[in-house]
Amino acid sequence: MRRGSRLALRLLALIAAFAAARSEAQTNQVQPPGNQNSLELVDPKTLRVCADPRSMPFSTQAGEGFENKIAELFAHKLGKDLAYEWYPQATGFVRMTLMQRRCDVVMGYPLGDDLVQPTNPYYRSAYALIFKPRTGLDGIEDLEDARLKDKRIGVVAGTPPSNNMAAAGLMARATPYPLVVDTRVDSSPEAMIHDLESGVIDAGVLWGPIAGYYAKQAKSPLSLVLLTKEKSGPPMAYRIVMGVRRSDQDWKRELNSLISANQKEIDHILLSYGVPLLDEKDNQIKE
Repeated sequence: MRRGSRLALRLLALIAAFAAARSEAQTNQVQPPGNQNSLELVDPKTLRVCADPRSMPFSTQAGEGFENKIAELFAHKLGKDLAYEWYPQATGFVRMTLMQRRCDVVMGYPLGDDLVQPTNPYYRSAYALIFKPRTGLDGIEDLEDARLKDKRIGVVAGTPPSNNMAAAGLMARATPYPLVVDTRVDSSPEAMIHDLESGVIDAGVLWGPIAGYYAKQAKSPLSLVLLTKEKSGPPMAYRIVMGVRRSDQDWKRELNSLISANQKEIDHILLSYGVPLLDEKDNQIKE
């Protein structure tokens, strides 16, 4: 997967941190080999999660995000306490949390990046075009639709859809939002949705889980089109995994077993947050 694609997956929160972290010197501490997860984990009696304290719909310090809920589900299934290492999804997130052994798992990570060891994917989603219904954009399927030519479209700078928008000649009137933000005080998705609702922009392009969540929370109805029919540019759909240290083989296998055994409950949590889920043929998964 190309670097531009990796930058996009968690948008301002997740991706910015991973992209920035790749440029830093990584200091993996290799664990001595062992046959039990207790040799790999910070605390065998506690599920310790690396997370952003303010990054809806993924995680918050109050436990409001869907990654919080999946972590609660896993802690219950494991019979463990749940604890967090909080750190903003910015430069150094993985290095200062997972690699420093302050926690044992990152709950959402793009498959294909090599900064951490991935579990099996537990969901697949895509970037989405979001707009007000009955504003002349109903029925659009891709960013090359001629009806978008004169529209003001919000996009997070440096994410894969910006390449497609440039190829379609949409950047001249585009409104860029910053990729790297301190999530404790700022949120590009919230700013984009506010601008869409107030008429500053005509449409926006966001990572599907973010778009779906804010569409569900919006004061007035918003339409969502998953960009799975793009004819060129980087892929718009991605698989999301959990990330662990490369030395933690037994722990990875245990997480894979949990994902497999609890996939229906995981899907239920994701769908309750408005996350658009896709199968491998780009069909939407419904309950």
